[in-house]
Amino acid sequence: MLLVRTRLAQSSIHGLGVFTEEDIAAGRALWRFEPGLDLVIPFEKIEALPAAFRAFLDTYAYPSPDAPGGIVLSCDNAKYLNHSEEPNTDIRGTVTLARRAIAAGEEITCDYRDCVVGWPGFA
Repeated sequence: MLLVRTRLAQSSIHGLGVFTEEDIAAGRALWRFEPGLDLVIPFEKIEALPAAFRAFLDTYAYPSPDAPGGIVLSCDNAKYLNHSEEPNTDIRGTVTLARRAIAAGEEITCDYRDCVVGWPGFA
């Protein structure tokens, strides 16, 4: 669940991106996994889902080290966060913090190597 106001817009990185609508101070939490709003979809349920929804999950959900046995699907714009090798966020388990000050209007990015099991270079 995003903890800051955001909007979706065209990204220079890929397709749509998440842009903050407010200044975010370095160290501020801007996302956290919120059970009941964000979902963990068990691996064993995915195969039985319709192909169109599985394709959606392939794009917008991810296997997280903090959710063994399933994939995480964010309930809000967070599903559109793009990867950067120089992200402006730090992922600390189920919380994402601003690595540095992020100005209103700037795209929020994360390093998929920190949170997506199987992403090339995943730690």
